[in-house]
Amino acid sequence: MTVIQQVSGDRMKIIMFFSLLLLVCSVSADQTETPVQQSNTQDIHAVLRELTASLALQNEQITVLQRENQVKQVAFSASLGKQSPTDTGPFTTETTLIFEHVITNIGNAYNQSTGIFTAPVRGVYHFEFHIFGTAGIRAGGSLFRNGDLICTAYEHPKSGSVSASNGVSLLLEVGDQVSVRLPIGSSIHENQNHHTTFSGHLIFTM
Repeated sequence: MTVIQQVSGDRMKIIMFFSLLLLVCSVSADQTETPVQQSNTQDIHAVLRELTASLALQNEQITVLQRENQVKQVAFSASLGKQSPTDTGPFTTETTLIFEHVITNIGNAYNQSTGIFTAPVRGVYHFEFHIFGTAGIRAGGSLFRNGDLICTAYEHPKSGSVSASNGVSLLLEVGDQVSVRLPIGSSIHENQNHHTTFSGHLIFTM
């Protein structure tokens, strides 16, 4: 049984009890009440007020739990998306890589126009990136959180082609941004095989 189902079950029990009390009150209202009955009626009304407040709280809890359950579904994978052999870089400045070909984007936290992932909820996330390069130029990539370098992967092939990758788990606050940048002087190669990718997912909220 999920938390939402448990809360909903408790809410149903309160509603049933609430209905029975209303029935008792309506019957009492049709009769001449003695002082003792009046006291009992006042007690019942007090209980009804408490139940009304409890129902309002239950509704708030269900709404929050439903929202959290939706937010927990966060995962994405994307590649550079080049359909023909293409080299990106080298550049004289650090450049954010835009992974245009979206494979998965559950929760829509990854922006394929900017190449930036934005955390929708506070929690621990895991990220991976894979880069592919050809001979003669250093192939590399660096993972950044809010402009801070987290980790780097690179290779400098003398011949043939190479690949490099790295991954890390990060505690992110709501609105934190994660992206992969191409270091100065580095180059990566991409084609229809989608060698160069960026992926991430929410492990758990905090």
